[in-house]
Amino acid sequence: MTSIGNDFNVHAVRARYCSLRDGFAFLDAPGGSQVPDEVGEAIARALREASANLGAGYATSKRVGQILSTAEEKAARFLGCEPSEVIFGPNMTSLNFMLSRTAGRSFQPGDEILVSDLDHDGGVAPWLELAFDKDLVVRHVGLNADTTLDLDDLESKLSPRTRVVAFAWASNAVGTVADARRVCSLAHSAGALAWIDAVHYAAHEPIDVGSVGADVLICSPYKFCGPHLGLAYGRASVLEQWRPYKARPAPASPLGRRFETGTLPYELLAGFSATVDYLSSIGGFAAIRPYERALGQRLLDGLPDPVTVYGLPDMDGRVPTFLVNVEGVPADDVAAALAADGIGVWAHDSWYSLGLYPRLGYSDKSVRIGMIHYNTAAEVDRLLDALDRVAAKAA
Repeated sequence: MTSIGNDFNVHAVRARYCSLRDGFAFLDAPGGSQVPDEVGEAIARALREASANLGAGYATSKRVGQILSTAEEKAARFLGCEPSEVIFGPNMTSLNFMLSRTAGRSFQPGDEILVSDLDHDGGVAPWLELAFDKDLVVRHVGLNADTTLDLDDLESKLSPRTRVVAFAWASNAVGTVADARRVCSLAHSAGALAWIDAVHYAAHEPIDVGSVGADVLICSPYKFCGPHLGLAYGRASVLEQWRPYKARPAPASPLGRRFETGTLPYELLAGFSATVDYLSSIGGFAAIRPYERALGQRLLDGLPDPVTVYGLPDMDGRVPTFLVNVEGVPADDVAAALAADGIGVWAHDSWYSLGLYPRLGYSDKSVRIGMIHYNTAAEVDRLLDALDRVAAKAA
């Protein structure tokens, strides 16, 4: 079984979370992470000391302005872009509907959008709705047998009518990672926008939008130990061409603020800044990534034979998210048995990945296991023991 190195002090990390002190093992990170105490404290402090709006001359309003500009700077650091290219919103799906509708102002009937069969529906439904309204064509890029994106199929479906290639950087269901740099390059070769759903990827891997060539990228801080919030990057040269949907007196600069509608949740932005600081303080993804990958491999090495893992068989090309079933045991029963043992996982049918789950071969539901950097080797071992008991009872 894979050993876990000593370079990452997970016990010091866990001490910063009240929610981890009762011994319950949260192995459900794909559905949302736990939040360190300092993030909650930053949110509460903003509500106490900066309950105001932008534009006034008094102290609390000035504090709100500082919260927003700081959050833009932290987001730019997290994404690898300029602060003016940052857009905040209520969640990824809302931002995706808004930005896709904005981009689509200039699309013509018959124009094409490519999406991926690996995608969460939050990355697909906005384009389907836009296509319905504007008589566009949405085409699905297929997958290889191992759940990786079929890049040959993508290339064959590009055409002069392709306006957007939208794809998930990492699957929220099976953990498979797409070759974002290659996909963006192919999109640009057809004159299309490269549009990335990084919601699941952002919790496990570093992001550099310039390096991969993204035009738009959207993620959700609640997946990486932050508050419920949406965060988007838009390439400046792209945003400058778009006419935003907004109230007319609202700010038009910096550039990204043109696309923010209504009053922002400033307290959550304060929490987001604290989240970025927290991730940096524990070593960033240079420390998080190898630790999580060791946890994932420990799980894969120890799974009992009656457990089926869908997708990639090891940690190459994936993040530590796993879709499994126990032979002869309904997924709901597996999740209930694990919960009784103090282990949190989910059972579901589609995981909102409507192009993926019909390919995987399970008849009803599956169990999703997802690890993040505050999980421990001992929790993985508890999970393996519990799965072994469930499988043995069924046998």
